Amino acid sequence: MFINFSLVLVAFFVVLLAMLAAASLRILREYERGVVFQLGRFWKVKGPGLVILIPGIQQMVRVGLRVMVLDIPSQDLITRDNVSVKVNAVLYFRVIDPEKAIIQVEKYFEATSQLAQTTLRAVLGKHDLDGLLAERERLNLDIQKTLEAQTFQWGIKVTNVEIKHVDLNETMVRAIARQAEAERERRAKVIHAEGELQASVKLAEAAEILGRQPQALQLRYLETLTVIAADKNSTIVFPLPVDVIGPWLQTMQRKLDATKS
Repeated sequence: MFINFSLVLVAFFVVLLAMLAAASLRILREYERGVVFQLGRFWKVKGPGLVILIPGIQQMVRVGLRVMVLDIPSQDLITRDNVSVKVNAVLYFRVIDPEKAIIQVEKYFEATSQLAQTTLRAVLGKHDLDGLLAERERLNLDIQKTLEAQTFQWGIKVTNVEIKHVDLNETMVRAIARQAEAERERRAKVIHAEGELQASVKLAEAAEILGRQPQALQLRYLETLTVIAADKNSTIVFPLPVDVIGPWLQTMQRKLDATKS
């Protein structure tokens, strides 16, 4: 009977030790840290590896240090030029100070999500539509800096912010398409006018050179006639300038005057 009682007592102590060990031993991975509280007060940040706690006196809260991805829902906002748009973004952040992330804010993930939504509306609402569509990199940096100013005191580092989608209504899409078409037409007219200007300069230079050498003009006419004849045309309409027949007309006029006199 004594032996059986001793065995039961030993078994009880073994089970008790096993329970104490299970309650006091924690294993933290490389990307995890443990915020330890002793009698309700902050004690220290421990990990990674094996962590030993005093059951009933010390409690530990696990905190992950890996980069977390937060999809910011579509936000309705009005730009500075009074255009209503919907903007969606993605946020990358990580905990750099586990103590602050647990003590300074309750549920830091939800707090960061809500702050990101309000910041997205506040920052993008200060810019017009053209800037929102063309300057995304600068806007991403503005949103990131604004978020970091608040989340830094929570022990959270915002690593990157990317605007994903900017949705416009159909009326605004058509207006932007008309604006782009008008811009293309304006550039086409400017390019055409610049081409006409350059061509006129070259033509003036060519006319000046041909004016100094009349024989060159005759050669140019013959070359043009050769090009036209190469197409096997049965009828060739070739303009004859007055400068070519001018001397002949003057000779005929002198003969006519001499006959009348």
